[in-house]
Amino acid sequence: MSRIELAPDIREDFDRILEHLSRHEVADAPSRIAEILQAISVLEHSPLIGRPARTDMRELIIGRQSRGYVALYRYVIEIDTVFVLAIRNQREAGYKRS
Repeated sequence: MSRIELAPDIREDFDRILEHLSRHEVADAPSRIAEILQAISVLEHSPLIGRPARTDMRELIIGRQSRGYVALYRYVIEIDTVFVLAIRNQREAGYKRS
């Protein structure tokens, strides 16, 4: 079973997602974060499930439509660890941070 580590900057991604949901008055905003974290847990058993992205990185597609997100991650086979680097809404153009 692979270990999963979230990059410290993931907090900014979650803050951005929550801020967006709040602006649009989404009632279950905190549960969206829980759904994202639950979806990421699939990487414990299937670390290569995501589609290939940039050099040595992959993207895990989470949900769809208004509940759709993408997690950018890198799997380091030598230490059997998944490093989740960023999360964005599927409709965002790229991975943004302030």
